[in-house]
Amino acid sequence: MNFLEIKNLKTFFHTRSGTVRAVDDISLTIRKGEIVGIVGESGSGKSVTCHTMLGLLPQPPARIEGGSIHFHGDDLVNLPHSALRAIRGKRISMVFQDPMSCLNPFMTILEQVAEPLIIHDNLSLEEAEKQAIEMMEKVGIRDAEKRARSYPHEFSGGMRQRVMIAMALVTKPDLLLADEPTTALDVTVQARILKILRSLREELDVSVLFITHDLGVVAEIADRIVVMYRGKVVEQGEVKEIFSNPKHPYVKGLLACRPTLDCKYGTLPTVDDFLETIEHENGAIEIREKKNIENTLQKLVETKKNSEKEQSDPLVEVQNLTVRFRSSKGFIGEKTEDVLAVDGIDLTIQKGKTLGLVGESGCGKTSTGRAILHLIRPTSGEILYEGKSLGKLPAENLIEYRKKMQIIFQDPYASLNPRLTIEQTLTEPMQVHNIDNNNSSRRERVVSILEEVGLSSDHLLRYPHEFSGGQRQRICVARALAVEPEFIVCDECVSAMDVSIQAQVLNLLQELQRKRQLTYLFISHDLSVVKFISDDVAVMQAGKIIEFGKASDVYTHPKENYTRDLIDAIPSPYNLVKD
Repeated sequence: MNFLEIKNLKTFFHTRSGTVRAVDDISLTIRKGEIVGIVGESGSGKSVTCHTMLGLLPQPPARIEGGSIHFHGDDLVNLPHSALRAIRGKRISMVFQDPMSCLNPFMTILEQVAEPLIIHDNLSLEEAEKQAIEMMEKVGIRDAEKRARSYPHEFSGGMRQRVMIAMALVTKPDLLLADEPTTALDVTVQARILKILRSLREELDVSVLFITHDLGVVAEIADRIVVMYRGKVVEQGEVKEIFSNPKHPYVKGLLACRPTLDCKYGTLPTVDDFLETIEHENGAIEIREKKNIENTLQKLVETKKNSEKEQSDPLVEVQNLTVRFRSSKGFIGEKTEDVLAVDGIDLTIQKGKTLGLVGESGCGKTSTGRAILHLIRPTSGEILYEGKSLGKLPAENLIEYRKKMQIIFQDPYASLNPRLTIEQTLTEPMQVHNIDNNNSSRRERVVSILEEVGLSSDHLLRYPHEFSGGQRQRICVARALAVEPEFIVCDECVSAMDVSIQAQVLNLLQELQRKRQLTYLFISHDLSVVKFISDDVAVMQAGKIIEFGKASDVYTHPKENYTRDLIDAIPSPYNLVKD
């Protein structure tokens, strides 16, 4: 029996620049106790569908142009606001993507988990807090009674996500909307979150609408899958059927462009290799499958044969590197304690190659990358660049190496100045390092670099907010290339990206490496991505390197249990097909 039924739903945004068909005539159903996964890239209409159900969209510019959402006999589209408010948070709850921006930093965890019970069930504070602690224990928060008085900033990312799940489920809703709840989490934390959701589904008999762009994740948790593209449902069905026999070219493209541990491609396919989209004057879109796809894919497979790199000299050597951070335990006069982020590690990165550095959040990966670049000062140890110790150089001489060593940060929006145009962003490092003598020659160089990363001169006068996430990351890559570097630290630079955009950026990094003989330190918690792009892999745990070797050897024959656990935690839709 369907207890949620969406029929011909249309949600459009009416803006100054035109009408955006965010959700364009979609229909789907959810049965009691079922987990349905909605898959699609950013802008496909996944989140807008959920927000429409709960009445969370600002109207205007949003407007529901047609359709119905029947939930237990009520049409949520036509319900008065007061009736919808009684359903929202009680019978339908939502887990949002970014827990840190959704949790109140001024309220304790216990206050926030207990609040829905006080509002919707009119429980006393004592009874609400008792039930809140019980739910926190169910979602796997250890010592829940003790930690309940903590604030959000005192929890890790994975623990904050568990708090969000506890808040959503504490009222025992009929339907849970989970909007990208595992995006950017480590694979082991992600696996635990998915396990919690599955067990609570059975224990509480709750239905789940699970939104994600990661096909591997949805394969692990969903009973049925709905695939969305440009506001439309292009394919839906049972999980195994979708992955073993996809019919729509968009679904085929999504499956192909996600790197796997046994990836056969030297260059990753993208969605554009599978389909072409034709926009008509009335705003409608037509999707056609491209011809000769097999020939295109075969060429991408063949690039792997030419990807073997010869042995080369070391470019960067890390010797006994230690990084400590001093953190205060309280107010002035109280003791401080040291946090050991990096604990005496050794690494060698060969010229023209990629070293992948993997591990869970908090293991010291980012601190290692920043210490190599001297963005943070190492507590002890040496960083050698072409045999010269950077730690012994005076500050005025270190700027010469700043030009040779660059970084691409994880969040492209946070690392770009919103007040600078793209031209200003890219010419600024040239001015600092005295590259070219005048603005016209710098502009020519900028245009050349933009074309190299897949953008054009038309983008020069735009600001960061006018670009998509993938385009912003390309701009960050262009900024790193502006000073002609030899070594680049890629710090989680493709995490949280749609799989097709991720494939484009990974292909770009590989192409630039071949053309410019670049050397990369590629930091990530995504082991599939690291194996695809890396020549060597170092596995990091609690500040130490516990395993190092050729990428193929580490993944095929891991020596440490921790490495095996990381590999086993990788969600993969292809496991379903093999089973």
